[in-house]
Amino acid sequence: MQKSILTLVLFFAAIVLVIAQANEIEFTEYDLDNGMHVILHQDNSTPIVAVSIMYHVGSKNEDPERTGFAHFFEHLLFEGSKNIKRGEFDKYITNAGGVNNANTSNDRTYYYEILPSNQLELGLWLESERLLHANIDEVGVETQREVVKEEKRQRVDNRPYGSILEEISKRAYKEHPYRWTTIGSMDHLNAASLDEFMDFYKTFYVPENATLSIAGDIDIKETRELIDKYFADIPRGGNEIPRPDIVEPEQKEEIRDVVYDKIQLPAVIQAYHMPAQGTDDYYALNMLSTLLSGGQSSRMYKKLVDEDQKALQVLAIPFGSEDPGLYLTFGLANMGVSLEDLEEGMDEEIEKVQNELITEKEFQKIRNQVENNIVSGNSTVTGIAENLANYHVYFGDANLINTEIEKYMDVTREDIKNVANKYLNRNNRVVLYYLPESAKNKPEELKLKTDN
Repeated sequence: MQKSILTLVLFFAAIVLVIAQANEIEFTEYDLDNGMHVILHQDNSTPIVAVSIMYHVGSKNEDPERTGFAHFFEHLLFEGSKNIKRGEFDKYITNAGGVNNANTSNDRTYYYEILPSNQLELGLWLESERLLHANIDEVGVETQREVVKEEKRQRVDNRPYGSILEEISKRAYKEHPYRWTTIGSMDHLNAASLDEFMDFYKTFYVPENATLSIAGDIDIKETRELIDKYFADIPRGGNEIPRPDIVEPEQKEEIRDVVYDKIQLPAVIQAYHMPAQGTDDYYALNMLSTLLSGGQSSRMYKKLVDEDQKALQVLAIPFGSEDPGLYLTFGLANMGVSLEDLEEGMDEEIEKVQNELITEKEFQKIRNQVENNIVSGNSTVTGIAENLANYHVYFGDANLINTEIEKYMDVTREDIKNVANKYLNRNNRVVLYYLPESAKNKPEELKLKTDN
């Protein structure tokens, strides 16, 4: 019976892979003379187009005394331009029946519009204005300073567990710019002059640092003509674009600390140093995270939530990034469960992977989950536009959108066991106990392990 089930699982896995290969995403890419990289994907199945630009600048490119600039510009560049009045950028989109947004990471900043395909030219004009004629003045800077402060209050200061990345990063990194988060320091933003904002714009918001990715209901020839119309004459920035080359020293011993926060339930957070995205070990660690916390049938969830009822929620999350990043495990304690007991349970699940190979049945299940996630991520023109840009910016190979699945399928059970041993060890981690602020004056309720 078990052999029959395994055979069936393998059969469906093969079908998924064949479907993924059959639905290869075709695209055209080229460079403008000013250095801007262009990627075009034509899909005329629905009258929608995604217009996006990715700038290869994130928080790691910032001056340590001026953190938060990359994220600040994500907001500032909606202020308007030479030809767009203040506050009207969004109106153009909504009046055309579209939506738009932006996001910032440690490594890049991404802007996009989703529009009816007959509004493609509008999207290109808006993005060319953002690149060439952004309105950077005292009024806009002061306005967005207040917007960013409010965002920090909502998402970090007053949000339960909202400070996790900040508290982890500043302990896990001593030298690398990943030691600060994308939202940065409000003091740094307050102290910055208008000239400093202009310098940042002129350095990073230049064609040679931009990837224009368009996917959807387009005609390639007509789209190229429109791109030439709006982007070809934008001059290069001409300055060297700074890329940090700092290598974080190897962590030699476990770091442990306690954070008091506006929370009701205590939590354990463990952060292990992991390799950069795109490496073989990176793919194996992603498979490991699916094994540990990929749904309610995952190992950590079944053991710690369902069986032992030590946790209300558990997660294992690899934060892949351009430089070596962090692999986080998170456990939210159930009522009456000590953080020490919860942490021991989390460690035991990791130790099981370190000591013995996962079963063939588990292995096929996580392969299926990974395949499904990749296919789902490329099921919309929005996802395709962003993924094409990501693969080009990070790896110089947009065709990874079609081939990266092979890198996951090359991971073996032995690889998963090996990366668990190589990276998920105590000398390589930061452990934080998150406690309610009310526990500050009750040290007897806190038990911290001191052994490594």
